[in-house]
Amino acid sequence: MKVKGDNPIRDVQEDSLGRFNVAKLFAQQILSLDISEGAVVGVLGEWGSGKTSFINLARPELEQACAVILDFNPWMFSGAEQLVERFFAEMSAQLEIKNYTAAAKSIAEYGEVFSSFSWVPVLGSWVGPVKGITKLVSQVLEARQEGVSRRREKLEKILEKVEQPIIVILDDIDRLSSSEIRDVFKLVRLTASFPNVIYLVAFDRSRVEQALSEQGVPGRTYLEKILQIAVDLPSVPSAVMIHQISTAIDNAIAEIENPGPFDDQVWPDIFMEMIHPLIRNMRDVRRYAASVHGTVKALEGQIALTDVLALEAIRTFLPDVHTELAKSVESLTTTSSLTSGAGTEPPELKEQINSLIKVADNHQDLVKDIIRRLFPAGERHIGGSHYGPDWISRWIRERRVAHKAILELYFERVAGEGLLAFTDAERAFSLMNNQSAFDKYLRSLDIEHLEDVIASLEAFEDKFAPEYVEPCLTVLLNILPILPEKPRGLFSFDSGTVVRRITFRLLRSLNDPTKVEGVVKSVLPKIKSLSTKIDLIVQVGHLEGGGHKFVSEEVAKELESNWRNEVRKATPKALAKEKDLFRLLFAVKKHSTENEPTLKLPDTPILTHAIIKNALGYTRSQTAGSRAIRQSPRLQWDNLIEFFGGQEELEARINKLRLSKIKKDNELISLVDKYLSGWRPSHFDDD
Repeated sequence: MKVKGDNPIRDVQEDSLGRFNVAKLFAQQILSLDISEGAVVGVLGEWGSGKTSFINLARPELEQACAVILDFNPWMFSGAEQLVERFFAEMSAQLEIKNYTAAAKSIAEYGEVFSSFSWVPVLGSWVGPVKGITKLVSQVLEARQEGVSRRREKLEKILEKVEQPIIVILDDIDRLSSSEIRDVFKLVRLTASFPNVIYLVAFDRSRVEQALSEQGVPGRTYLEKILQIAVDLPSVPSAVMIHQISTAIDNAIAEIENPGPFDDQVWPDIFMEMIHPLIRNMRDVRRYAASVHGTVKALEGQIALTDVLALEAIRTFLPDVHTELAKSVESLTTTSSLTSGAGTEPPELKEQINSLIKVADNHQDLVKDIIRRLFPAGERHIGGSHYGPDWISRWIRERRVAHKAILELYFERVAGEGLLAFTDAERAFSLMNNQSAFDKYLRSLDIEHLEDVIASLEAFEDKFAPEYVEPCLTVLLNILPILPEKPRGLFSFDSGTVVRRITFRLLRSLNDPTKVEGVVKSVLPKIKSLSTKIDLIVQVGHLEGGGHKFVSEEVAKELESNWRNEVRKATPKALAKEKDLFRLLFAVKKHSTENEPTLKLPDTPILTHAIIKNALGYTRSQTAGSRAIRQSPRLQWDNLIEFFGGQEELEARINKLRLSKIKKDNELISLVDKYLSGWRPSHFDDD
């Protein structure tokens, strides 16, 4: 797709605003003027309103009448001297090209009068000291005046004989500085009365009137004395502008393979409240379309298209607001806490919103609409509704900039870890009903990244279907043992909690004890780890502090009993491989009934080492005023003594472990020795 630049149209086929007929009538009006003493005609309109395009639409009618059209763009020159010099040089050159040799030569001679003495200073610090300079300047100016009169008469006689009108187009006048605008109109006044010459000047009325008023004469009065005809470009009807903007957007994204999700329910409000009010003319349309094309292509469909279109309008037409938006990410995306009362939120959140609205100046209402439509989390700061954390999953799923990670992607063009995890989770979710594909995909991911991906599946909770439950439970519970241990914050979830949050939501989605029972009994034989089996059994059962009562109490007890029997039958080697062995053995010991055999732990070094290692834990602490988290190792020493039937038995097994050839954790053995020596950690002991 070729994005159109900010260029005027060239012919009627590009006339999307339907101005050709008006331009044609305008050309006919020009041609009907009495130009025996010349004429000055104005095309008036704001910047970007299409003045040059309008003149281009009038050209065919002027050319058909064999008018000689000469173009001069004063914006290409600066300073009065250069402007005058180049004006006559350009006119002469163009007339020569069009075979008006006599007129070309005569206008060049006329122009020389105004340029050949440009070296003569009329002001300057050296004028006074130079002897006789005043007399020299006087002689030069007198000679110049004689040259002007004589050459003007000659030029007028030549132009009177020209059969076709000469139309000199002066465009882009309103781009000049105020002094340059005044110079141009002096030039027009100087040459405007030449026979058969029409000056067609295009400018923004208010800009030029302001510049001319600085001379002490009202600018409007000045223009009225110069212009014979002035046409104000008609405003573009709202319906036409809406059509033009919509067409430009369609063209801008037409060949982009994935422009992003589009919500046709929110689009009308975003368009009418944020985009349409900022676009005033076709130049704005083209600027906006070019901006949209580049950004949408760069984002590769990762952000909702409706949001991107709204933010690109802000970036293009309200750059200060766009800059402030980038500084206000926290206030725009932080949801309201249902537990926090009034006045408990960080004050900087509302301060950011206030700064954002303030910088909008006379577009404050539009910025408030932006907050309401794009950033509902920030709506409470402008007197609107409160949105809680339960909305966050929906926003990221829909790729809305209301989610912090999505908004940061828009501004930074780099996806953060959270968004990358969600993107992978989005793919994983699409495979959840296919156990083999789901398992293969998760195991293909970076193991260090896998836990975050699983956690991100929570965003799809309301889309969990019954057919997803069994394959997903099987895959996740078999993956749990391989998830690596990570450094955790003081309140961070461990990997087991992350997985259990997803399995809980899957089981809850069944909403039927019979269905849950069937799924659990089908899944348990497929799970390889005894530790993760008990995770599932506890989750669906009735145990205090862990069970969610998804199955009947009778079924729960049956599942627990069968699992304990499986643990008793497990070999020492199999038990030693369990990631959560200590909790597993503790559960068997605590919940076994009188009718069940006592759990006996084989006296093997490999099992002893595994049990002690699993009894190792860490206390995490944080000093006030410091972000650093300290970890101190601890052993569940009393439970170890109980497991092994007393401290003597525990010490005997440890001695046997020391003598064994298995690979041992020396730091762990050193910690065991400290406990054996009588050391116990105190509340303040961090060693």
